[in-house]
Amino acid sequence: MMVPVVRPSRLFAARSLLLAALLAALAACTPFQRGLPGDPEVTDRGQAVLRVAESRLGAPYRYGGSGPDAFDCSGLVAYAHGQVGVAVPRTAAQQFAAATPVERRDLRPGDLVFFRLASRAVSHVGIYAGDNRFVHAPQSGGHVRIASLDDDYYRRHFVGAGRLLP
Repeated sequence: MMVPVVRPSRLFAARSLLLAALLAALAACTPFQRGLPGDPEVTDRGQAVLRVAESRLGAPYRYGGSGPDAFDCSGLVAYAHGQVGVAVPRTAAQQFAAATPVERRDLRPGDLVFFRLASRAVSHVGIYAGDNRFVHAPQSGGHVRIASLDDDYYRRHFVGAGRLLP
């Protein structure tokens, strides 16, 4: 019985060529990412901030709370932004000062809406959800919920809106 003789250099060359072809094929692959290219859920940070805030609906209000189980209004904003990798100031007044002003007609989901409730300073903030609605942590004894900018109370106390995201 004859056994074919394979030269080591040819075997090495064949394996090297196979390995190079495999590496070239794998290099063309990109890591898996959710959604489709250009999908607003993937690329719009404002929508991502809003989704985080909406995921906390029903969480109890707690003064000074910044999540994940209890919140005050500015703590909810800080938590939602932090979950998408954006650091923001902690208080409603600081967030108001840091935000780029946005006209109410130009609001986008994820923008912030600000209110003066009991003093001359900005003391309340929510995350705009679209259709004149916003997510916020309203007061002691309350819980994270959705409210309307058209509500008489919030319309009277509204002082402006702003954007913290680029």
